[in-house]
Amino acid sequence: MTDRKRPEPATKATRKRGRELLDAIHTAVLAEAAETGLPGLTMEGIARRAETAKTSLYRRWASPEDILLEALHRHYPQERPTPGADDLRGDLVRALGLLRGLMEDPLLGRVLLAVAAETTRRPELSRRVSEEVYEPRGGRFTGIVLRHYADLGRIDPARVTDLSVDVGEALMLKYPLDHSGELPPEGYEARIVDEILLPVLGITSGAPRP
Repeated sequence: MTDRKRPEPATKATRKRGRELLDAIHTAVLAEAAETGLPGLTMEGIARRAETAKTSLYRRWASPEDILLEALHRHYPQERPTPGADDLRGDLVRALGLLRGLMEDPLLGRVLLAVAAETTRRPELSRRVSEEVYEPRGGRFTGIVLRHYADLGRIDPARVTDLSVDVGEALMLKYPLDHSGELPPEGYEARIVDEILLPVLGITSGAPRP
């Protein structure tokens, strides 16, 4: 009679540590914020989704929002213009493309909408998001491009204003509001650059249409 091979004893689940644990917590807080919004974000929910103890969270963070802002800072994209500042139109189109990527992202897009909804009621949260997420990443995507080109003398610094920095991204964000949540059509970023941003910067010719 052949002995049957005994099954291996069940191995106790390995406890997450270090970077693995941090990754799990960041993923969990984004998923929780997307599902519940900021008012429903709790340490308990984050710990449960990350499969860790709530005490592990309190060792590093004082509140769920502290975890969320850290996760957003880590995952928020950063615009990197061409070093030589020799492709203004392309850099601006790509900058608006980063915003499109956020709008299309099923997780980050929902989280940023939830954050935006809460910041309208809580000025202190708006300040924290700006100081801990947007500013360390360079601010507005198009603003990074415009300041880079102005610093290298490729465009007039006087034309880099709060309006010229904001207008491109504002138009991208306005489109879904005016079209029942639909994202801007393909080529919309290039239209904003050619029809709005370049003329605002005093550049009215030499920009080929997509």
